[in-house]
Amino acid sequence: MLIQYLWNDESAPDPGDPLAECVYGSRLIGSDPDLVLHGGGNSSVKMPFRDITGSDVEALWVKGSGWDMADIEKEGFAPLPLRRLRRLLDLPSLSDTQMMRELSAARLDPAAPQPSVETLLHALIPHHAVLHSHADAIVNLTNLSDGTDRVREVLGERVIIVPYVMPGFDLARLVRDLWPAGGEKSAGMVLMNHGLFTYGSTTKDAYRRHIDLIGRAVRWLGLHAPYRPAEEPPLGRVDPVDLARLRTEISKLAGRPMISVRHRSPEVARFVRRDDLAGLATRGPLTPDHIIRTKRVPMVGRDVDAFAEDYRRYYRRNLPRARGETTRLDPAPRVVVDPEWGMLSVGTSAAAAQVASDIYHHTIPVLIRSEDHLGGYQALPEGDLFEVEYWELEQAKLKRSGNPPELTGMTALITGAASGIGRACGAELMERGAAVTGLDISPEVVAAFDSVGWLGVECDVTDPEAQAAAIAESVERFGGIDIVVICAGIFAGAGPIADLDRPAWRSTMSVNVDAAADLLAGVHPFLALSPVGGRVVVVSTRNVAAPGPGAAAYSASKAALTQLARVAALEWASDGIRVNIVNPDGVYDTGIWNEELLAARAAQYDLDVESYQRQNLLGTKVTSHQVATVVAELAGDRFSATTGAQIPIDGGNERVI
Repeated sequence: MLIQYLWNDESAPDPGDPLAECVYGSRLIGSDPDLVLHGGGNSSVKMPFRDITGSDVEALWVKGSGWDMADIEKEGFAPLPLRRLRRLLDLPSLSDTQMMRELSAARLDPAAPQPSVETLLHALIPHHAVLHSHADAIVNLTNLSDGTDRVREVLGERVIIVPYVMPGFDLARLVRDLWPAGGEKSAGMVLMNHGLFTYGSTTKDAYRRHIDLIGRAVRWLGLHAPYRPAEEPPLGRVDPVDLARLRTEISKLAGRPMISVRHRSPEVARFVRRDDLAGLATRGPLTPDHIIRTKRVPMVGRDVDAFAEDYRRYYRRNLPRARGETTRLDPAPRVVVDPEWGMLSVGTSAAAAQVASDIYHHTIPVLIRSEDHLGGYQALPEGDLFEVEYWELEQAKLKRSGNPPELTGMTALITGAASGIGRACGAELMERGAAVTGLDISPEVVAAFDSVGWLGVECDVTDPEAQAAAIAESVERFGGIDIVVICAGIFAGAGPIADLDRPAWRSTMSVNVDAAADLLAGVHPFLALSPVGGRVVVVSTRNVAAPGPGAAAYSASKAALTQLARVAALEWASDGIRVNIVNPDGVYDTGIWNEELLAARAAQYDLDVESYQRQNLLGTKVTSHQVATVVAELAGDRFSATTGAQIPIDGGNERVI
């Protein structure tokens, strides 16, 4: 870990705009994952708020909930009357729910975001600018059996050391009690098992102190607890069916489909091969707020039932510490460490799994350094962690949260995904919450979407080994396969049967039928294991019901594909897998069509291009997006009692009807 002073006076805002300067400093800290991860940390500045009458109110502008330090804007700060906030600290007690209600009501701009739970602490600190992070190096020092002594040794007398207290009113009151003993002379505060606060007359001053203190911790750790890059080779592949089976077990515990991502880097390999893995990995998170994303401990090994029972016992043991009524969270793990498999990060979505992964990748070096060089890693007692996991504010979030997108937690695999209907299907399924693997012979598939829920694999589907490898890669990335959409297809050219182009015929059959048969055979074990029941949608064509002259290879191949899908529907129903077919026609925004070809076809019918595209009973254009929405519906739960169906998407065709 390196820590750099990145403040640049030339690119920083004018000091005359304190809020803009706070935005700049917040972004510098928030963009470094060694300091802030996924919404952690916060910042504030004290400056007047001018109300509608033109009067200035002494205000605290504090980072709002839901904003990330890395890309926060001015709109991400909530202005609150400073005098009102400080008066709240005179109360003898204040529950977190009451505190947040008061903070929400006190906003000088009702359109501003909800203020940070640490707002009162920011208000208490008399300095104009405040920055707060969860820097790995600082947290490393605090998670030791002699953490307080280590912090004092490394950072000196100019920091206030605050014993662990949950964020909110109680923490602010504790700091108020500690402040007279040296707050005015301090450069910052270390909150044990939590993070670092620094402050100053400007955000630049607070930032300079922040980097200085973290830099001291980094240098001390580098000298006394060096962490060297792993030299182990990455872990090898495992049977993807076993990965999918574990994902299904975890999903059943969670009560919903989950994404499971495998990590097998040299760093992970070194960690999971430790003899003390079980004891070290289960001591608790770096900071209590991580528990919301990773649970208290990872699952070591693959005994899901044992992990669940241990979680239930932990809940029962600590329930008396709950503040108010609680709803027990699901007992499924969010991180798995296994000597053979490496690490799995688990989440309700690909993004949630990524958060768990990032947190644990930052946890591993701290565990190793602490255990091997600093006398051992020591997290907070489980009771304190339980209070955060079952915090009344988090419980309230659960009650307020609406239903997620319908395909959240599901995984999909699409062939022919680089363009046209396949690409549209990828966009639509991700919009509805699914994590998607797209296969295509075009290298453009790799970067088709910039999303953690997208995996693009350049793959020739006519190569069975390449297709099998892509399936395995998809399972390693997302844990399993719930949805398969077969879009890959070619139209190798028109011509009468009498002049049959045998290479074109064979090529068409290879892509449109043979590759699909190989794919279905390869994905069946994963669809059968799906925690939501497998779903297959085959993109065929109107030509199956109403072929035209000159397209023998295309029509025959799609007819064979349709028959293949119908047989799959018959064979796989007992496995809970449904297989349905869509028959598009006249979809002109795909790679098969271009302006020249459209103009030529329109001329054959003595039509302009616009009229040619609307040659159907409804007189409408059929788009890739329209096809994708029908595909997504068939992959969802509304068609849970439908299999073997063939749905035309052609604007109405007399010959089909």
